[in-house]
Amino acid sequence: MKPVAIFRHVGHEGPAYLGEFLAAHTIPWKLIAVDRGEAIPTAPDTYSGLVFMGGPMSVNDDLPWIPRSLELIRQAVAANIPVLGHCLGGQLIAKALGGVITRNPIKEIGWGMARVTATPEARAWFGETTEFPAFHWHGETFSLPDGAVRILETAHCANQAFVLNDRHLALQCHVEMTEAMIREWCAVGRDEIAAADSCAVQTPAVILQQTPANLPAMRAMAERLYGRWVSGLITI
Repeated sequence: MKPVAIFRHVGHEGPAYLGEFLAAHTIPWKLIAVDRGEAIPTAPDTYSGLVFMGGPMSVNDDLPWIPRSLELIRQAVAANIPVLGHCLGGQLIAKALGGVITRNPIKEIGWGMARVTATPEARAWFGETTEFPAFHWHGETFSLPDGAVRILETAHCANQAFVLNDRHLALQCHVEMTEAMIREWCAVGRDEIAAADSCAVQTPAVILQQTPANLPAMRAMAERLYGRWVSGLITI
């Protein structure tokens, strides 16, 4: 089986639980460290799927790897190679397919309930779950590309996730989090949190206090989402 390519855009936003999930299911994967200058592949056909992780930059920034990533996503979707995005990664998928990335009404940082939309597509991915605690860290949001179906929303961000062709999944939230990563982000992002003027931004103390109760529920949803996504991987 060809490996899954995982694109990392900053050192502290790696695959985390997704890497654990793939290893547990003996699915090979390869990290492409964009943050270290590794090149974006010119074609997706050497991989069974593509995953784009988060990052503090904007998809609208003038960075040389962004147009290359957008083109790679378009090629993958055209070839039915599954694409998965987390936060910045979800925004990359949206923009590559014709969506627009804009500032969210307010910044979201920390734990917040994500609601599953009442659509057949959402039920296919989430089953009977109607809401769950999700981890957030974003100030921008994406619009839905043509043909995409919104499957997740929050009180402060309408488009928290969409699916396309039951194969490609774009998330605004971070279901890949581990406790260690949450602690690291709280340390790295302390100044951003302190400067934020938003009712949807939690302090590091509140984030860490809520993590033991919320992380297992989000992990269960990540397990379900990743399980459905990998079922579409190219196996030849």
